[in-house]
Amino acid sequence: MRIFGVILAGGEGRRMGADKALVRLAGRPLIAHLLDRLEPQVERVLISANGDASRFSGFGCQVVADAAPQGPLSGILAALTAAARMGATHVVSTPVDTPFLPGDLVPQLLLAAEASPSGLALAADPTGDHPATALWPVGLAPALSAYLAEGQAKVTRFTETHHAARAQFPDPRAFLNLNTPEDLAQAEAMLKGAA
Repeated sequence: MRIFGVILAGGEGRRMGADKALVRLAGRPLIAHLLDRLEPQVERVLISANGDASRFSGFGCQVVADAAPQGPLSGILAALTAAARMGATHVVSTPVDTPFLPGDLVPQLLLAAEASPSGLALAADPTGDHPATALWPVGLAPALSAYLAEGQAKVTRFTETHHAARAQFPDPRAFLNLNTPEDLAQAEAMLKGAA
């Protein structure tokens, strides 16, 4: 089993007013926090992003672009396709705006995936599901490609159709999304509290 990670950095960051991946949290780009959390848990990390890939040149990750941008699923499909070519069996996806991912994200997703006939597992906490933070077998790429070709883009509809299992995490702060400057200020406060 070879597991790659993909950081979904394709969002436009309209509510944040900037490219979210490069917004600074505690003096470092948000994407650097994600790499700290994800890199120890996977063999390799890809960055899913459109536009000028050179903005990520300092992070040591291959950037994969969407064939046809349709939201997070098109980034996941690009990562599944690239990872499969490199010999990966699975990809763990996560949005770039979730800097507090659990240190046991991948092992818990793998355990949960054993209960899914498709091998797909997503993160969940007491507040609900986090379908963009998930373990995807590369074998799902053809089904995902067909789904997107139909003009579908809703992540939860795809994960439900493929009987995704859920890895339950107790702390909802682990999946806190930083969408606004206020969210960023809350994250800064959380980091200061942990110091």
